[in-house]
Amino acid sequence: MRTERLTPHMVRIVLGGDGLAGFDAGEFTDHYVKLLFAPEGVAYPLPWDLEQIRATFPREQWPRQRAYTVRLWDPAHLELTIDFVVHGDEGLAGPWAARARPGERVHFLGPGGGYAPDPAAGWHLLVGDESALPAIGAAMERMPAGADVYAFVEVDGPDDEQKIATPDGITPVWVHRGPRPVGEALVEAVTSLAFPSNDVHAFVHGEASFVKDLRRFLRLEHQVPRERLSVSGYWRLGETDEGWRAIKRDWNARVEAEQES
Repeated sequence: MRTERLTPHMVRIVLGGDGLAGFDAGEFTDHYVKLLFAPEGVAYPLPWDLEQIRATFPREQWPRQRAYTVRLWDPAHLELTIDFVVHGDEGLAGPWAARARPGERVHFLGPGGGYAPDPAAGWHLLVGDESALPAIGAAMERMPAGADVYAFVEVDGPDDEQKIATPDGITPVWVHRGPRPVGEALVEAVTSLAFPSNDVHAFVHGEASFVKDLRRFLRLEHQVPRERLSVSGYWRLGETDEGWRAIKRDWNARVEAEQES
């Protein structure tokens, strides 16, 4: 329907149309969809039928998937908003979002999801890099009145900050990465926080290495129960999206076993 350049490294795409009839999101603030991209030069019969595609096309011609957070869902107007991190021509979905124009057809699966701020929690901790910023923004805007919220978001620099706040006006702590490795400054910021109490509901997502460090910090240093944590690596430095998805489940299971032992 329309596009908007939010910051130098983030583009907003608003999808709409009758194809969204029956779409349902709103229970979780980390709802996501899996966008489908046909390989260059490959065309599928409309409407797309994934079972038929996989039965009739070789594997290398199957659609490639990219998971993205539902930033906003407007059921009254059938409009679905998704924010994309863009770093030039790097990646698949980012470059597409940067050049997308109204009228293009988009295919996706979903939604999935599993986290929403617990109104009964003593306080809330939200942590992530740019990849988690849409989910953190959605969570902050859904916070109950009076919620005690500490949000830390790492971005390249001041130009990548966004106007995000809870209904009570609490805004994120913006951590500027600069030339430092992804997540290094973010881990320092979070581990320096004086925890108000142990009754925390935490959402920590982004690059896998810093997520691993912060999961260890929350579980071992503060004894936060697993059921009070939503923790996952959205991506991993040095891995393609396909490569990371192939090992992510085993990697997460290994990390959890190491930190729980």
